[in-house]
Amino acid sequence: MTRDANFTDPIRLGVVVAEFNGEITSSMLDRACKHAKELDAEIRYICYAPGTFDMPLFVEGLLSRDDVDAVVTLGAVIKGETMHDEVVAFNASRLIADLALRYGKPVALGISGPGMSYEQAMDRINPVSTRAVSAAVSMVRRLRMLKGIDSNMERGEGTGTMVIR
Repeated sequence: MTRDANFTDPIRLGVVVAEFNGEITSSMLDRACKHAKELDAEIRYICYAPGTFDMPLFVEGLLSRDDVDAVVTLGAVIKGETMHDEVVAFNASRLIADLALRYGKPVALGISGPGMSYEQAMDRINPVSTRAVSAAVSMVRRLRMLKGIDSNMERGEGTGTMVIR
């Protein structure tokens, strides 16, 4: 089994957090770090981007590293008087998803919004940050299972339907 398929290796995360709406995102980061520890995942890097729109460059940099298994993004995109929040959230999430596919590594979207008020963003600190960390860890584990199955199939050890959950 390759290192990527070793289920006992620690899961190594990079986190990209937006500084914009920092009173919210700093709490998201704190909660994400605690949840990662609860799941026995290591946070190797924390990168601060000026805003959610700026995250993809850090995400790409982290995904290119061999010592990062997945990236967690943390941001809060709050509704203003224009549709700027939609432009920011939709473009950032699209680019982040494209990077996950390009690098073959999970990127968890822990970005709340668009269309949210400040109060709604505050209410979502815990669920958004913990779900993002949980999603990253779950995807790494499931991808390791898939790689292990592929390796077993090459040796002729697997038949039938495989369910990865």
